[in-house]
Amino acid sequence: MPRIFAISRHRIATDGKGVTTLVAMHGCPLNCRYCLNPQCKNEATSFQDYTPQQLLSEVAKDNLYFLATGGGITFGGGEPLQYPDFIAEFRHICPEQWTVNIETSLNVPLKNLKIVAHLTDRFIIDIKDTNPKIYRKYTDRDNSQMLNNLQWLVDEGLQDRCKIRLPLIPDYNKPSDVSRSRIALAAMGFRHFEEFRYTTDNR
Repeated sequence: MPRIFAISRHRIATDGKGVTTLVAMHGCPLNCRYCLNPQCKNEATSFQDYTPQQLLSEVAKDNLYFLATGGGITFGGGEPLQYPDFIAEFRHICPEQWTVNIETSLNVPLKNLKIVAHLTDRFIIDIKDTNPKIYRKYTDRDNSQMLNNLQWLVDEGLQDRCKIRLPLIPDYNKPSDVSRSRIALAAMGFRHFEEFRYTTDNR
């Protein structure tokens, strides 16, 4: 079972359509220099274990909001695609009218993505940068797995379920790098992008 360290309710047009509840899962394969959720990697972070049914019982209190606005659940973290079986089981038992979104770096084994890809209404993908040198410098990881997963989503015809987040990361990439990433991803078939600048303590 995943370790869930936060459940944030009544989020409006932040993680997807309508009113959503963010379910934040502990653990991440990346070591980002400006981690936006450092508690997801801190072993001292307090968390709670849920079964899919227990989570459904917890979040169902906002069912009317979800149905009225077309909202639902957003799995984030951390890296929720470390727990694809949990997400898939939750999708099968929650009301089919709810949307299920996943915030992800997509740097996970393809087998994990395959389990949930066609069950997910929206992927919100923070790619960091498509340049492998920039990506490794910022995350300590290789980005080939992420790029391969993006191509698989296109091959499956799922690119329009994806919003690609393109960050400008102080000291790591430049606006020209962001533009280069966007052009490359648009050439692959992606159409939905969000460009933004990371806010850091010293900027």
